[in-house]
Amino acid sequence: MLTLKTLRDDPQAVIDKLKIKNFDARPIVDKVLELDALRRRLQTESDALLAEQKQISAQVGSLMKQGLKDKAEEIKAKVAGMKARTAELLARMDEAAADMENNLVLMPNLPCGLIKPGKGAEDNEIVKMGGPEVNLPENALPHWELAKKYDIIDFDLGVKITGAGFPVYKGKGAKLQRALINFFLDCNTAAGYKEVEPPVVVNKESGFGTGQLPDKEGQMYHAEVDDFYLVPTAEVPVTNIFRDVILAADQIPQRLTAYTPCFRREAGSYGKDVRGLNRLHQFDKVEIVRVEKPEDSYAALDDMVAHVEGIVNKLGLKYRILRLCGGDMSFTSAITYDFELWSAAQQRWLEISSVSNFETYQANRLHLRYRDEEGRTQLAHTLNGSSLALPRVVAALLEDNQTPDGIIIPEILRPYTGFEKID
Repeated sequence: MLTLKTLRDDPQAVIDKLKIKNFDARPIVDKVLELDALRRRLQTESDALLAEQKQISAQVGSLMKQGLKDKAEEIKAKVAGMKARTAELLARMDEAAADMENNLVLMPNLPCGLIKPGKGAEDNEIVKMGGPEVNLPENALPHWELAKKYDIIDFDLGVKITGAGFPVYKGKGAKLQRALINFFLDCNTAAGYKEVEPPVVVNKESGFGTGQLPDKEGQMYHAEVDDFYLVPTAEVPVTNIFRDVILAADQIPQRLTAYTPCFRREAGSYGKDVRGLNRLHQFDKVEIVRVEKPEDSYAALDDMVAHVEGIVNKLGLKYRILRLCGGDMSFTSAITYDFELWSAAQQRWLEISSVSNFETYQANRLHLRYRDEEGRTQLAHTLNGSSLALPRVVAALLEDNQTPDGIIIPEILRPYTGFEKID
């Protein structure tokens, strides 16, 4: 969440920047500053009372020695009243502080200076395009028909076992999934990311730390008996490794990668764009997470974007990179780059990765800090990216590499799959 100092320093700048995200921050900013002023007034009164208590309490012993018991008892009664008033003030201060935080968490992160206003996806900026052109015959099949033809993904069986959006991968389809996961992890570890295997259920504190709660609870699967949430992305458990941590100077940066299945309710999704692998409730994804010093985080972001682009290029797929406009950015992000693959059979772009810098927004919620060269504690910057999400990568691989004799596996993946063609 935004720091109180950010609002104090320039409240109008906060209001103006959040307009880029189509968010009216003025009511919340005004409320937070009002509560902050109240808390500081209560603090001043409490401090004055405590100082006065200390001063007059010291008189009690002297008065008793002088035999002025009544006067001493009078002062004791006055001190008791002051203590009661102080306790009342402290309780009101705690209430004001809690109310401030409850309002602060309702505000999204500020977009960085590169972000342009916009309503939604139609206003995103294309910053780069790459990969080979794909020319398929007119009778080319979409991936859900290819999956059925070669018996590699069974959507109907998934409906029987669980429901729509939970496919069953079979034979070479299952091996392709495993191959891609291992390939992505190997690419990441070769680039210096440490592999971790985190839990795929998290508590509400973890959901709050990365900003999924209270913003996205409707999109997360909730195990109510234990009050656990199924992870929508490995970003949540991996970033929460650093919750309530102060990193030493030689412990930053941190670079981690993890594979997890991901679970999203995708409430409200419908229509032709959700067919097949286009939108699932359970899917596999490999994630990269970084913790950086503020002065290094944008160079780290560029490095992450280049790293993801390198993986896509190795797969030989046509892609584009978008910088999201304010209206299409997530609640927590300061800047996000999306990667999309061209689905030649569907004639549409498929999102496969988001790479984001959250600056101090998540770190403030996580209480994630580091010690600078002077030994002072500072909020770190957190970043994460999909490297990569599998479903739409598989969709593009199947569609773009189809031939009359089968689906050709990219050469880079053959050591992982153990086969060159799906037929």
